[in-house]
Amino acid sequence: MKPGAADDMPLAAKLLTAGTAACIADVATFPLDTAKVRMQIAGEGRALLLASAEGSVLAVRTAQPGLLQTLGNIVRTEGARSLYGGLSAGLQRQMCFASVRLGLYDSVKSLYAGFFDGNNRSGSMNIGVRVAAGITTGAMAVLFAQPTDVVKVRFQAGSSGKTSVRYTSTLQAYRSIAVNEGARGLWKGTFPNISRNAIVNVAEIVCYDIIKELILNSGYLRDGIPCHLTAATAAGLCTTLAASPVDVVKTRYMNSAPGEYKGAMDAAIRMFVQEGPLAFYKGFIPSFARLVSWNIVLWVTYEQIKIQVKNLHRAD
Repeated sequence: MKPGAADDMPLAAKLLTAGTAACIADVATFPLDTAKVRMQIAGEGRALLLASAEGSVLAVRTAQPGLLQTLGNIVRTEGARSLYGGLSAGLQRQMCFASVRLGLYDSVKSLYAGFFDGNNRSGSMNIGVRVAAGITTGAMAVLFAQPTDVVKVRFQAGSSGKTSVRYTSTLQAYRSIAVNEGARGLWKGTFPNISRNAIVNVAEIVCYDIIKELILNSGYLRDGIPCHLTAATAAGLCTTLAASPVDVVKTRYMNSAPGEYKGAMDAAIRMFVQEGPLAFYKGFIPSFARLVSWNIVLWVTYEQIKIQVKNLHRAD
């Protein structure tokens, strides 16, 4: 499809297409996301205390397991089903979240292009327009989907979580958090999540949008699966590098017990002081593996569904 060709799709079709593609990507990559969450919360305020022969006490940080070991530990101690703990909340999140951030992106981009570029409604190659659209739809999506994200993180944290309550279902989790922590509990971590997803949207959607258009304009590839795979892989790498620090803080704060942190900034400062700057890139390997594979599944699926929807729309 040509850039901007999706604008003739009905809004409802855009939202449903984006949400469906994101759900398929989530199912395919969810175990990597679970491993990422476990690795991100590993070492929260924990250190091994060793007594020396002289009687002094040394605080030694234990080595954290890698991706494959984390996956193996989850399967061995909790069962394979735990790799998909919180999947239903994850799918609810994607239908709320991706449908807004991705489904509205082209429309918001065209709206901003009208403001900044006059009659140039495509926003073609105007990076400022694309960045503004990515930040806008990313922030809007968080406001809709934040409770689903909180529940998903709590489920994925499992027995490693800092909250004492474990949940039997997503509906019970929503009720329990609302009763015990109030509405603030369901929207816990909204600010770091808005920050993260503004970054993610710019790095993911905008990078994909620009790289795909550059590839098409260069003539190296036609608009098809090889082009979409190339652009999606690059977008996944950019997203991981840009979003990992905020993602770790968001996960720690969402999974924290009430009153453990004063806020997301307090969580970030304490993590830096207690664990060092590399803590902000905990879970980088599963994040990279997940985001690249997630982007590949998302964009290839999304582009193919758009083609089918457009064909059906033209046939009517």
